[in-house]
Amino acid sequence: MPRILVIDDDPAISELVAVNLEMAGYDVSQAEDGIKGQALALQLQPDLIMLDLMLPRVDGFTVCQRLRRDDRTSEIPVLMLTALSQTQDKVEGFNAGADDYLTKPFEVEELLARVRALLRRTDRIPQAAKHSEILNYGSLTLVPERFEAIWFNETVKLTHLEFELLHCLLQRHGQTVSPSEILREVWGYDPDDDIETIRVHIRHLRTKLEPDPRHPRYIKTVYGAGYCLELPGVPPASEGASVTVVE
Repeated sequence: MPRILVIDDDPAISELVAVNLEMAGYDVSQAEDGIKGQALALQLQPDLIMLDLMLPRVDGFTVCQRLRRDDRTSEIPVLMLTALSQTQDKVEGFNAGADDYLTKPFEVEELLARVRALLRRTDRIPQAAKHSEILNYGSLTLVPERFEAIWFNETVKLTHLEFELLHCLLQRHGQTVSPSEILREVWGYDPDDDIETIRVHIRHLRTKLEPDPRHPRYIKTVYGAGYCLELPGVPPASEGASVTVVE
């Protein structure tokens, strides 16, 4: 039974979330402030953390940053719950290390769908890893079992989300991938009008892979259409990515 930690100072919201998660088959623990939430996260090491941003004692942004810096909790997916709906608040949440973001008020079904998507992505090792395969295309090699990229002979550690996003773009190398395709494949739910989630993680990828992230050469924005991965010195896109099987 997956364990979920809910960190929220609003008793009504916290109880509503907890009851519905338990009815859906999850083991739920609760904390009402940032300090207790961080302590419980370290103690329980849950499968997922639902984190409110406006918390007493220590705010959710700070809690998320601390969890990401600790090896014991750095890989636990974080779903931020907040009444803040401004784009900058979402950007700040993702920069702090959140995996997804849900604005209050929300529908219970949407909440459960986000939870299922996060748990499915975290528990699912990419298909390439299940068959001991490495995806290689030109100067880029993806190593699924370690969530790493070999980029121009340098090892780059990626988060699960960054790996899945790069994998999604690599599968369609040289083609423009729409935000709706990315949301469905990487985040696991139907797209909406907010693509700030994708933009933030694209920026994170560029910071790790681009010589000058402000002027990207490889992960390009096709305005109004999506994103395109273009690697140097490789066959045309129509030939597809090569797969090297490790015996």
